[in-house]
Amino acid sequence: MDPRNLTSPGTFFLLGLSEVPYLQVICFIIFLAMYMITLAGNFLLIIVVRINSTLQTPMYFFLSNLSFIDIFFSTTIVPKILMNTISQDRSISLLGCALQMYFSLALGATECIILAVMAFDRFAAICRPLHYNTIMSTRLCITLGVGSWIACFMNSTIHVFITFQLPYCQSHHISHFFCEIPPLLQISCRDTRLNEIAMYFSAGIIVMMSFFLTLISYIHIITTILKIQSSQGRQKAFSTCASHLTVVTLYYGTIMFMYLQPRSSYLAETDKTISILYTVVTPMLNPFIYSVRNKDVKCTIKNCLTRKQTL
Repeated sequence: MDPRNLTSPGTFFLLGLSEVPYLQVICFIIFLAMYMITLAGNFLLIIVVRINSTLQTPMYFFLSNLSFIDIFFSTTIVPKILMNTISQDRSISLLGCALQMYFSLALGATECIILAVMAFDRFAAICRPLHYNTIMSTRLCITLGVGSWIACFMNSTIHVFITFQLPYCQSHHISHFFCEIPPLLQISCRDTRLNEIAMYFSAGIIVMMSFFLTLISYIHIITTILKIQSSQGRQKAFSTCASHLTVVTLYYGTIMFMYLQPRSSYLAETDKTISILYTVVTPMLNPFIYSVRNKDVKCTIKNCLTRKQTL
């Protein structure tokens, strides 16, 4: 084989979601609408928490972190999808691909940990209410928040470095709509077992541990809720838990499917669908499921709108 073919290309080509013209138009409209909803919902939550002092609690501190993650996570991926959908040029530079992978990996992993921390916060509030302020101190909240961001960005640095050390001689065409590790491993002509082991290890540490921490927290929460005498109180608490667990299961499930599956079982179309769920759908749903349904949030929005009309 010609050694020149073993060098990493300067440009990749994202094949995108569809080659059918009318489906491209439909995809563009749907993704643009979802992106606008994601930005509006998450920015609204951040503003509401900022202006309402009663919402400046540990739970809303982490929800604000989650909103920042969702905004930047979507912005890392969706604008490129929109550009590729309406443009004939679907190329992305090596640096652009590396940066997209770097931020999507880091933000996705940070969201996993923040979701787990939020579950622990609910555990402390419901199962240890008398000690809640002591457990969820300002210092602990800041440490957990900052630590999550630092650890996940360091993890992303390692993965991006070892992924782009690979030679891509089979093809420069990525059968995906953004630069993600599994489809890039598919087009490398070198043995990628080390990269796969690193990916499985990272996913195991971050995703699985976050998922099990969330699961354990909710087992304790549900056990405590079952002891509540009021049926109305139990129903309300279970409703909140169900909403949270639905999104957590959707997010963790899709991430684990994407990053823990063997390379031999990789299917481009299936993985595109799975990726859409955690890169586009979940960031759009998060502010509505976690916060916009909350009475305090709705009252703050209503008061702001009423005040604006009276001015």
